[in-house]
Amino acid sequence: MKNLSVYIKSILVPVILGGIVGFIISGYMDYTSLVKPSFAPPSILFPIVWTVLYVLMGVSYGILKSNSLTNDKINAIYYWQLFVNLLWPIFFFVFKWRLFSFIWILLLIVLVVLMIKEFYAKNKVAGLLQIPYLIWIVFASFLNLAIYLLN
Repeated sequence: MKNLSVYIKSILVPVILGGIVGFIISGYMDYTSLVKPSFAPPSILFPIVWTVLYVLMGVSYGILKSNSLTNDKINAIYYWQLFVNLLWPIFFFVFKWRLFSFIWILLLIVLVVLMIKEFYAKNKVAGLLQIPYLIWIVFASFLNLAIYLLN
């Protein structure tokens, strides 16, 4: 039962924080009015993908936490990448800082690569569960740059 509560907490933290940020930016969303590249997905896809990624993030961290595999370095990387992740949509949608957002997402990529490396060293599944997240934010960085250049 203890492990279940660890997983629930680990999943709820990124999902709830992501939901709060989604609520904050909802009045500022201009995605549909932006000039977008041909590879831009429909706006309905974003909340679905992010929910899945936040759940995977929580499961991955929960694996480490429930097996006492976390340490100060892992916690710092995990929470820093989450912090950087949660600020990106605010910079992009609320403040309309498209170029800054691109630079910011590059920082996120670096943090996620470090997180994957650290998670994988402790538990292979925990590290591998973060690969979809990395792929998505690399894609999002190209989309961010394209939107900046087209607008």
